[in-house]
Amino acid sequence: MRARTALRMVVLVGAVCLMMSCASTDVGITAKVKAKIAADNALNAFQIQVETKDKVVTLTGNIDSEEAKNAALEVARNTKGVVDVVDMISVKTASHSGDAPEPNRSLGATIDDAGITVRVKTRLLEDPSVNGSRIDVDTRNGIVFLTGSVDSKAQKEKAIQLAKETEGVADVRANLTVGQG
Repeated sequence: MRARTALRMVVLVGAVCLMMSCASTDVGITAKVKAKIAADNALNAFQIQVETKDKVVTLTGNIDSEEAKNAALEVARNTKGVVDVVDMISVKTASHSGDAPEPNRSLGATIDDAGITVRVKTRLLEDPSVNGSRIDVDTRNGIVFLTGSVDSKAQKEKAIQLAKETEGVADVRANLTVGQG
């Protein structure tokens, strides 16, 4: 729990610094929303991705409860500069075999997993044949969990391939729905 709190503070400090440098730009709005989410002890900032375009915030992720989803949406709606919020958040259910477990991890393991998550997400977003914005990436002890939807079986296979080829990935478990985007 101390590792999560320490990591939350690092994210919060970084986001606050970024916020001050670009207050009402899309980047600034994203930073403000991320900082508020990170500061909220009821929310797991690592489960929620924030993107802003033309001051419209899109929240994506696969989170633990409907209450957390509503809280995250409320945080975004109440952030200065946000004109609208798009809800792309899924609530985890026991039937999703792709949900990442929450093992006890050291701060170092948590940071390693966060780095892997960023590398995989970046590869998915950069590849033109994969719609990475609809794929949630979670990493636990080097195992990458992909959850979301893709347009075709080829996109699903490409997403899995990109994740497997990413530095630090031990295994990939995909819970990607084809044709439901």
